[in-house]
Amino acid sequence: MTATLSRRSAPSQLVGARLPKWAPLVAAAVAIAIAIGLRFLFSWTGWATTTVTAGVLFVLILTAWSFSVEGRRRAKDRFASTMIYACFVAAVVPLVLILTYIAIRGFPALSVSFFTHSMNGVGPDDDGGGLYHALIGTLQQVTIAAVIALPIGIFTAIYLVEYGRGAFARAVTFFVDVMTGIPSIVAGLFVFTFLLLGLGMRPFGAAGSIALAILMMPVAVRSSEEMLKLVPRDLREASYALGVPKWRTILKVVLPTALSGLITSALLAVARVAGETAPLILLTGYVSQINMNPLSGQQASLPMMVWDQLGKRTGNSGAIGGPWEARAWGAALTLVLLVLILNVGARVLAYAFRPKAK
Repeated sequence: MTATLSRRSAPSQLVGARLPKWAPLVAAAVAIAIAIGLRFLFSWTGWATTTVTAGVLFVLILTAWSFSVEGRRRAKDRFASTMIYACFVAAVVPLVLILTYIAIRGFPALSVSFFTHSMNGVGPDDDGGGLYHALIGTLQQVTIAAVIALPIGIFTAIYLVEYGRGAFARAVTFFVDVMTGIPSIVAGLFVFTFLLLGLGMRPFGAAGSIALAILMMPVAVRSSEEMLKLVPRDLREASYALGVPKWRTILKVVLPTALSGLITSALLAVARVAGETAPLILLTGYVSQINMNPLSGQQASLPMMVWDQLGKRTGNSGAIGGPWEARAWGAALTLVLLVLILNVGARVLAYAFRPKAK
């Protein structure tokens, strides 16, 4: 009887054993200390290798400590949760560092004149100048691309969700998946070959919009398709039971229900192509003057302005901290803020147009 009680009590004591709350902090401190020691021992250059080593050691130390105290089952659970948090930190920290660095370098260049003047007549080493011409070009090119791509993407998604059956629907889905992975330069080369070379035209703003629309289309299709699939099937069946035709059910039931998601997917697709540079090098060119007509002549854009300012370092303009560098970082920060505004706008509109409970 005593042996039986001891066998029953031992597992309960093992199950109750837990690491203290400060265990991750101690494991992190030990991992950082060992990684720094290895850095000096092996003369590692830079901090990237040291940081990765500290992260790996942290996971190993905490898991081994948990295995010795909490047992195998909880050690596996702690290892999985630690890996999830480590991957989250590994993804967020570089993003935060990049955004912080861009903000620090680009914020001093932002001013009223920077947004209201172009680079016409301003050399790389000259003070002044701004991104007004590039901002106008980016807004026009992205707007034209959205007008082309978003209706096609939404209608394609409606077809795949509501009507798509058989081999043709599978072929459409396959080609949408293939287009999702197309490099941006390939879309630019496609438009360059068939539009500029084929018709003998010169680069102009709307040509870049066509390439951006090609890149935007699969994103719009996929995201809109997922939003339409979230609409409950019961709503459709209730409408059909009342004798409402399918096209009217889609127009009056499905689309209003998925409206917030469709708006979000549309703005995210726009944000996806706002910073593309490779197609614009081939199709829009770059000018320092303001060109309000995207159908005629070369047109500037924010990515091309960054490329232009960093690519024309002649004479003394290669000095660190020159006017060209400040303008490049200012244009990069403006582009990041533009994408951020689109993403925040997508969330706000999704919240505003969400279905209201009755």
